[in-house]
Amino acid sequence: MAALEQFTDPVAYHGEGPVWSDSWGGLRFVDMLAGDILSVDASGGVKRMHVGEIAAFVRPRTRGGYVVGLERGIGLADSVTEPPSSRLELWTDPGVRMNEGGCAPDGSLYAGSMGYDQTEGAASLYRIDPTGAASTFLPNVTISNGIDFSPDGTRAYYNDTATGRTDVFDVQDNALVHRRPFADGGDGSPDGLCVDSEGNIWVALNSVGRVRLYAPDTSVLAEIELPVRLVTACTLGGADGRDLFITTSRENLDDPEPEAGAVFTLRADVPGKPVLAYAG
Repeated sequence: MAALEQFTDPVAYHGEGPVWSDSWGGLRFVDMLAGDILSVDASGGVKRMHVGEIAAFVRPRTRGGYVVGLERGIGLADSVTEPPSSRLELWTDPGVRMNEGGCAPDGSLYAGSMGYDQTEGAASLYRIDPTGAASTFLPNVTISNGIDFSPDGTRAYYNDTATGRTDVFDVQDNALVHRRPFADGGDGSPDGLCVDSEGNIWVALNSVGRVRLYAPDTSVLAEIELPVRLVTACTLGGADGRDLFITTSRENLDDPEPEAGAVFTLRADVPGKPVLAYAG
C-alpha cells in the first residue's frame, strides 16, 4: 500500500461523504455545514455548488443527475451541474439535521440524521424507495453515519457513531435484518465507511486521525494514520478503483491543524466497486 498524500488544499470546514462516479466525472464530496457539493478535478482543484443550508451526502441517480441530503430531507437533480430541482422533507424538527446516507443494490436510499446537539436517540435512519416513498428503518439513532453493502449484496455495514462500533446486517429480499456488532472502534469514533470489491471494509475513525481496513471476518488488514484528528469518511475510485480518498474536518477545532479540511489519498491494494446509485 502506497504512502498517504494530501490531494486537495484544506478547502472544507466539515468535509464529508466522498464519492467517485464516472457520471459526474470523478470525485465529489460535501462541505456539510456550508451546504456545498465540491467537485474535484484530477489535479486536486475544487469547484463548489451551493445546494442548501446543509449538504449531508451526494449520490448519483440511475437516470442521471444526483440525490443530495439536505437539512431535513433530500433533494433531487436531473443534471450533475445544477442545484436540486425537487425536495422531499422527511421531518420538521429544526433540532435534527441530515447527516449521512448511501444506496442499496435495489436502488433504494438509506439516509440518516442526528440532533444538532447530538441528543441520544433523537435521530433515525430512513429508507427511501425508488418511488420516493419514505419509511423509518431505524428509530432511536444518535449519529447516523456510514452505510455500504458487500459486493454480493448479502451484507450491509452501518455506523451509529455514538455506539462506538460498526454494525452489520444481513440482506434478505432487499430487507436489512439481523443487526449485530461487527467491529469495535476502540478509541476512535466510527464515522463514514466504504466496502471494496473483495468485501473488505474501510472505516474512518473520527477524533483519532485514522482509517482502518477490516476483512469480512473482522480481522484488521491495515490502519492508516493521518496528520489531522477529524477524519470523516472515505471512498475508493480513480481510473482503476484503487485510489482511496479520505475527507477531513476542522469543525470546532481548538488547536490549529493546517491540513484539516483537506482530502487525502493513497493507493490501495484492492480496488473499490462502482458506487451504488439511487433509482428514484
